Amino acid sequence: MKKRILFVINTLSTAGAEVALLNLLKRFPKDRFSIDLFVLLAQGELVGRIPEGVRLINPTFEATSVLEEDGRRTMKKRALKLGFKNASLFRNLPYLISNGVRMAKREEKRWENLLWRVLSDGAEKSTAHYDLAVAFLEGGAAYYVAEHVSADKKAAVLHVDYGRAGYFPSLDRDCYDSFDRIFSVSEEVRQSFLQVYPELKEKTALLYNIIDQEEIREKAKGEGFTDEYTGVRILTVGRLTPQKGYDFAIDVLEELKKKGLPVRWYVVGEGPLREALEGQIREKGLEKDFLLLGAKENPYPFMKQCQIYAHLTRFEGKSIAIQEALTLGCACIASDCSGNREQIRNGEDGILCGYNKDAAVSALTELVTDEGLRKRLSDGAKKIVMSGEEEIQKLIALI
Repeated sequence: MKKRILFVINTLSTAGAEVALLNLLKRFPKDRFSIDLFVLLAQGELVGRIPEGVRLINPTFEATSVLEEDGRRTMKKRALKLGFKNASLFRNLPYLISNGVRMAKREEKRWENLLWRVLSDGAEKSTAHYDLAVAFLEGGAAYYVAEHVSADKKAAVLHVDYGRAGYFPSLDRDCYDSFDRIFSVSEEVRQSFLQVYPELKEKTALLYNIIDQEEIREKAKGEGFTDEYTGVRILTVGRLTPQKGYDFAIDVLEELKKKGLPVRWYVVGEGPLREALEGQIREKGLEKDFLLLGAKENPYPFMKQCQIYAHLTRFEGKSIAIQEALTLGCACIASDCSGNREQIRNGEDGILCGYNKDAAVSALTELVTDEGLRKRLSDGAKKIVMSGEEEIQKLIALI
């Protein structure tokens, strides 16, 4: 008899945790385990990449991105529907009010986090019993597995700097007490969580993101840039959200251009900040130099063809994009923040710089002007081997 495992995630749109989950599911031994997948908001363009042998149990599904305008409209309609289902919104009004007041007093405000419990309570419920249920993201997925799934063992996987992502105990309503194991994708993510939940230290462990290096290298052979630019290309891949620091990157590029450096910055990704970023780009006269390319199903040719991969984020869990860029031998520069520090060996396979304009401009100036440095970092990155088999065993060990 196969063991039954359920994985739950909030959406299935293009982002690090979603890609990491699909890579994990692809490698999970299907001959020994029966695997179900539930997507809380029943939406995401990656649905076509669910591996064979994994059963999507959502009764309906919308294959649109939650990062693009049409997809966001669909998501809002879905969220509204879940809010009214089972009177979820009304039953959670005291929770929303009390935690809304607490959120207003916090430095890190993530108002959308207030709605995850409403969406979790309104989502479809299954009567099936599982040997293991895994919440593969914070927020809705964690609440759903903790409160609405029947399983012998339960695990959560944390992908963000917990406090900075806007979570706190009353918002979670003690859901993490329900988990047998709480995995973090990096040690800094683990330590951030333990600052909030020190009493759960014995339940925590590390579960690193899995990537398929061979597949990435093969997909990188496709078409990327078509603008025939002959200067130095800087690339960033990621959602257009405050965490990713694109407003900061635009300011940095402005300084690089003032120095007369032959450089152009490209962004592959989509998100709610597009309009604001476009306004900032126009204001600084960088329309030809800071280019928002939108989401790409295959970002790897762009990574392969850029001279510098930049990841100047405000905070991270553990970036899949950095792992992918290193796999393709990119000369990487990243902000010296949580998550990024565990992925780059400064001066060996990448550069870490402070999250301030002077530090970033100085480091990027050196990278842009020193082709030999870029070559040394690229050679160091190509030596990195990322295996995921031991990570799967950590989950299997629970059952």
